Amino acid sequence: MRTLGFPAFFIPFLVAGVAHADCRVSAIDAVPERAQLHLPVPAPAAAMPLVLLFHGSTGTGTEMLQESRLAETADRHGFIVVAPDGGIRSGRGYVWNIPGVPTVTGALPTKRDRNDVAYVSGLIDRLVATGCVDRRRVYATGLSGGGRMTSLLGCVVPRRFAAIAPVVGLRAGRPRKSDPKQADAKTCRPDAPLPVLAFSGDADTTNPIQGGGASYWQYSQAIALQRWAALNHCSEPYARNISATVYEQGYARCPGTTKTAVRVTRGGQHSWSVVDNEALWTFLAQHSR
Repeated sequence: MRTLGFPAFFIPFLVAGVAHADCRVSAIDAVPERAQLHLPVPAPAAAMPLVLLFHGSTGTGTEMLQESRLAETADRHGFIVVAPDGGIRSGRGYVWNIPGVPTVTGALPTKRDRNDVAYVSGLIDRLVATGCVDRRRVYATGLSGGGRMTSLLGCVVPRRFAAIAPVVGLRAGRPRKSDPKQADAKTCRPDAPLPVLAFSGDADTTNPIQGGGASYWQYSQAIALQRWAALNHCSEPYARNISATVYEQGYARCPGTTKTAVRVTRGGQHSWSVVDNEALWTFLAQHSR
């Protein structure tokens, strides 16, 4: 694993958005500060899929990479994992800047805080420019606050991603001010369909799937799922058992392969333990832009 910690001035000799024929691994060392990056072993010479992995509130990219064990999955299937830190320092780690929504401290992000959507977009461009990342196969996933960040990216820059997989944090825009148990449709209007597979646990007391939890995130997982189904023009709800401990709820009859679903672990808690990494990658790998 390459663990990178270069200062912000040690970044670009790269031209954003330019992809080269071959993967220049040495250029990966120009990735921005505080981003943890794992190259699959062995790393192919051609452009690879990229999975952006977002930590939970007050966490770090380093911790998220270790907890998720996605590096092992990446080695088996040949994709890159990048786990950056959020733009706002909080406690022992960082939180993500989701405009208009308080962080776990109760404070709203300010104009002085890093624009995390712009940061992630720039990070993707720099990685694509190394020739090591296939622009058509960029994916996002994240835990809790990182799941909310994943959802935000799907709402505002969907064309950057081929698919997303929020974990214990599926959202579809901010809650309505007048009724926080409903999603505000005006705050999630992606300009392109985006396949979504979320993961959660039915015993999660931090982000309960039935709604509630933090005062600023009151609407249920079902509300978020319904909204994404509408955005993806899916028309047929379904439910099925995956195993004795996991069931899937979703919407079919979507244009193309734009699946919209969530997998729920019975008795699952607020942690990455609700994710089957192989199932996550199988879903993501089916999609490209």
